[in-house]
Amino acid sequence: MAMSVGSGSPGDEPKAMSDINTTPLVDVMLVLLIIFLITIPVITKTVPVELPKATNIATQTKPENITIAIDAAGNVYWNNGKVANRQALLDFVKAAAVQVPQPEIHIRGDRNARYEAVGRVMYTIQRGGVVKVGFITEPDRGTR
Repeated sequence: MAMSVGSGSPGDEPKAMSDINTTPLVDVMLVLLIIFLITIPVITKTVPVELPKATNIATQTKPENITIAIDAAGNVYWNNGKVANRQALLDFVKAAAVQVPQPEIHIRGDRNARYEAVGRVMYTIQRGGVVKVGFITEPDRGTR
């Protein structure tokens, strides 16, 4: 930090200092920060409760994930089998939606597929009642 001691010549009147001295401000802020860091653990109070003990519960096995593929022509495939129409897809989705636990549906859309085809499949999945839907993509490797 720099300090101004005078104007330089002995006969001149001292000028008003136009620089803001931030050193006292920084000192005060550091002291306040230290005070808060010391007092916060003292202030926090918790209600004494007896927490339940954790036990290991056998996890349920996840059902097979369902993969729906959409090719560039807009054809829809349910686990590698071609689906005839949207009603058949809806029937497949409704059958999967009642399974406990409900399986996830992964959508693999071709890069050249129309968004309309993917949107219709998503709408059909929503109508069927499946909650978990994800998209499968390939990572970008820098080449096209």
